[in-house]
Amino acid sequence: MDYGTWPPVLVVDVEGNGAQPPDLVEVAAIPVVNGSPVPSSTRSILIRPPHPITPFARRVHGIRNEDVAQAPTWEQVGPQIRASLDGAWIAAHNAHVDYGVLVRHMPGWKPAGVLDTLRLARATLPKAGRYSLDALIELTGIDLASVPGRRHRAAYDAHATAQLLIALAGHYEAWDALIAAAVPPGMPGAPVPPAPKSEEPTLW
Repeated sequence: MDYGTWPPVLVVDVEGNGAQPPDLVEVAAIPVVNGSPVPSSTRSILIRPPHPITPFARRVHGIRNEDVAQAPTWEQVGPQIRASLDGAWIAAHNAHVDYGVLVRHMPGWKPAGVLDTLRLARATLPKAGRYSLDALIELTGIDLASVPGRRHRAAYDAHATAQLLIALAGHYEAWDALIAAAVPPGMPGAPVPPAPKSEEPTLW
């Protein structure tokens, strides 16, 4: 895989407040450049949701209502986040969740494409058995010891997913082969199947 041929890719992760539909409480994005995540360019922000964070959501990501009490609202930071994501491919683990939440908050937004590391892992490692982010990190031997933060916080999970994306992408020769395996059907960036060849006209 020649990572230098990749278009701009941002690995994203979102954390919600446990409501249905969920409101955002944290968003992070980390760029992948030449086959490596760029931690110094990670963007991560806490967001004050319109509804309180539920106890269940707090147990998952550890973000408390006190932590976001002084954070900006989506209305204040949404345009900035949208501008930072415009024109890029995004990647996430189980991407329909992150993509769905972002689209709900940014009507009309459409990234260049969506890479799903869950779908990619199932195609690349068909005998893995388990495909959670934790299981795949362990299976691939990715070392996250130097990554600041903790699991289920947006910046940490985005970095972990970026490392997984790079590890899995190494099994493919080119970008086109990667997106054929990684982009879910119907998502932006999905390869368009070739039109069926028309048959030569005959007399009958």
